[in-house]
Amino acid sequence: MNEISMLIGGERVGATGGATFERRNPLDGGVATRAPAATPADAVRAVEAAQKAFPAWSEMGPGERRGLLLKAAEALEAKADAFAQAVAAETGGSALWSGFNVHVAAGMLQEAASLTTQINGEIIPSNVPGSLAMAVRQPAGVVLGLAPWNAPVILGVRAVATPLACGNTVVLKGSELSPATHGLIIEALQEAGLPPGVVNFVTNAPADAGAVVEAMVAHPAVRRVNFTGSTRVGKIIATLCAKHLKPAVLELGGKAPFLVLADADLDAAVNGAAFGAFANSGQICMSTERIIVDASIADAFVAKLAAKAKGLPLGDPRKGPVVLGSVVDMGTVERCNALIDDALAKGAKLLCGGKADSTLMPATLLDHVTPEMAIYHEESFGPVKGIVRVADTEAAVACANDNPFGLSAAVFSRDIAKAWNVARRIQSGICHINAPTVHDEAQMPFGGVKESGYGHFGGHAGIDSFTDLRWITLQTTDRHYPF
Repeated sequence: MNEISMLIGGERVGATGGATFERRNPLDGGVATRAPAATPADAVRAVEAAQKAFPAWSEMGPGERRGLLLKAAEALEAKADAFAQAVAAETGGSALWSGFNVHVAAGMLQEAASLTTQINGEIIPSNVPGSLAMAVRQPAGVVLGLAPWNAPVILGVRAVATPLACGNTVVLKGSELSPATHGLIIEALQEAGLPPGVVNFVTNAPADAGAVVEAMVAHPAVRRVNFTGSTRVGKIIATLCAKHLKPAVLELGGKAPFLVLADADLDAAVNGAAFGAFANSGQICMSTERIIVDASIADAFVAKLAAKAKGLPLGDPRKGPVVLGSVVDMGTVERCNALIDDALAKGAKLLCGGKADSTLMPATLLDHVTPEMAIYHEESFGPVKGIVRVADTEAAVACANDNPFGLSAAVFSRDIAKAWNVARRIQSGICHINAPTVHDEAQMPFGGVKESGYGHFGGHAGIDSFTDLRWITLQTTDRHYPF
């Protein structure tokens, strides 16, 4: 059992009154982590610590900030074993998934380090004689990052890395489901030598989340908010930010379509679909959720995919290597079981897997899914995936766009020009041709459309999200005035 602390102003602290909450392992119910249950006053202290540290950090030279972020990347990678243990204990994720998280997250810190010298402005021609007009990007202030449990290392690091590179100070609110995992990120940043207050870490009991978050968003020093999580909660965060006029970056739910056109390489498509659908048991915002297959090749594709899915190892990630570990809770099991029952009752065919009675859920495929079935519309966020057969490419595009989400998508075809034009028509922030829906690189503009959120993480788009753009002029000659 991990017993962790918060970090406020460089000091490891508990919550007011010593209040704590427990995160239990989803498989056996044992206590995985005991963490501080912060009060709103504790959260405000974290914001004020970040506010105090902001002037010096924002004025620090880019080379020095870069060096600290590179050290943090090394420290993070050195904690790979600790991350694997924490992820397995808190969320049931496999060592394969944890290792992937650490690798990508370290790359995010390295990429953030490179951004410190890429925060550029521009000279804009002015109509006023002698006026030197400039667009200048400056750090915004304190950034509040709200990270989820499902890709805990990647998304915890993403919440803070680019904001730090841009000269902001941060408060990371850890997920109630993975507080120790998020705490390890903070440890790595501290070991790198970041000054006190530059990074702060708050944990809270689930029942207190609303009050804790509102106290921080409402604080005048908080100038940006980023949130990754469900669309339901994202709408609450968006409303709160609008109330206090705080710009937000929201990366929310998804229903990623995976299009297999008539001329696709079936083996490549099967491998891409299996990875996109079942990595981390389908609990990824980019997870393949709706597999859309041209009817002319559907039988061959479905047979190959079902054979692949049946062979994916399932088990307790604490006892050995697996592809599918435990899902995060029994609520996921109940939701996915209901989707299976509904689909089968309305004519779907079960190809593999099926209902589960524990959080060890097998890879499950449902064929002949139609719009009358709940799984056609709803995000399973688990290892239960529907296959929709369509008549042609036009029907595939229509099916891909027939949902309120728009985060990631994939198109498989040997005709690259056709695939490109299909990708352009899909309503999503991200689309991959002949590659899976699950993919992330730190330098890419990551974000969605529709109910998948707004704003972007990553690369220069991240700089835009976490800096203020200012217009500053310098009058170099005498200026004429009309009076």
